[in-house]
Amino acid sequence: MSESLTDEQKIAIGREMAEAWRALDWRKVADMFTPDGVLHSMMVDPIVGRDAVFKRVSGLGDGLESITLNIRHMGVIDGVLYMERSDEFVIRGKFGSAPVVGVLEFEGPLIKVWREYYDRAHLLKAMGLVEDFDAKTR
Repeated sequence: MSESLTDEQKIAIGREMAEAWRALDWRKVADMFTPDGVLHSMMVDPIVGRDAVFKRVSGLGDGLESITLNIRHMGVIDGVLYMERSDEFVIRGKFGSAPVVGVLEFEGPLIKVWREYYDRAHLLKAMGLVEDFDAKTR
């Protein structure tokens, strides 16, 4: 947890991350993490390291035509950024959406840990997948 960033700066980084996803800029998404940063969708094993994060998020882009992280509420509690949102996406021509809560911890201006909480079965169904994408991106 970093005390060097203000709450407003953490919120701005959260918005910058959402914009990088909208732009499908997987390099920027990964570069917003510390070199040993962690991306952890809580129902699967964590992804550790900037390179592994890049591999994961760029792998999600296969067939992804668009994604928007619609932020409903965002704020900082005890130095940690919480982001309630609804992710809307088009993958292989099919629209889907999923409610998500993201929790981000910082080390300086970079993300040290990003935990994601969502219903994985709901997300896979919304993506039109019968096989979990996690197996494909590892």
